Amino acid sequence: MYLSYLYLDWTMLLIIPGIIVAIWAQSKVRKAYNTYSKMSVMSGVSGSEVAGRILRSNGIRDVQVMATKGVLSDNYNPRKKTLNLSEANYSGRSIAAVAVAAHESGHALQHDEGYAALQIRSLIAPVVSAASYLLWPILILGILAGFAQQAIDIVVYIFLAIFVFQLITLPVEYNASRRALAALESENVLSDDEIYGAKKMLGAAALTYVAATLVALLNVIRFMALSRRR
Repeated sequence: MYLSYLYLDWTMLLIIPGIIVAIWAQSKVRKAYNTYSKMSVMSGVSGSEVAGRILRSNGIRDVQVMATKGVLSDNYNPRKKTLNLSEANYSGRSIAAVAVAAHESGHALQHDEGYAALQIRSLIAPVVSAASYLLWPILILGILAGFAQQAIDIVVYIFLAIFVFQLITLPVEYNASRRALAALESENVLSDDEIYGAKKMLGAAALTYVAATLVALLNVIRFMALSRRR
């Protein structure tokens, strides 16, 4: 009974704008990636070559550039000091591949510099990730066991932690993109027209983080509203 009430009451309306923005942001990323992954760079460099060049130019020699499976699964792992590029971006010689590789290199530059926001995000990421996995089991088990209100109270704090994490992620991602574009210009990897494409690609990707932050905030508001029903 409470499960049905939880999912069908008016507070569901609060998260609809976030879902719409998230879908729109994802479509922007897919469109930008599909467009710029088909445009080869005139310099002929691959994503892995660009990443290696940016790292070396900044005196970073202890980060390994690796290929990883998946589509847009690119990431920088500060604990292992590995810059992981999806296979298409690792060997790809497109504007999209170069832009993504440069962006992940931007994270490596942040780590090397001791960029505070990245350090904070890396510190809380494991806790927030674990809490995210436990969120729905806690809610469902709480409702089934007759502790619905207490479970909702816990969920409020979990979504608040997720929101804080996403909020910290925003400057990390935007800063990495700024570093990426600056590096691409200083290394003369892309022409002016290609730089414009890289900006469009990275700008679209950044919108997904804005959308994730909005969704987390709306979930905080929603479950706070549910929590007050005593």
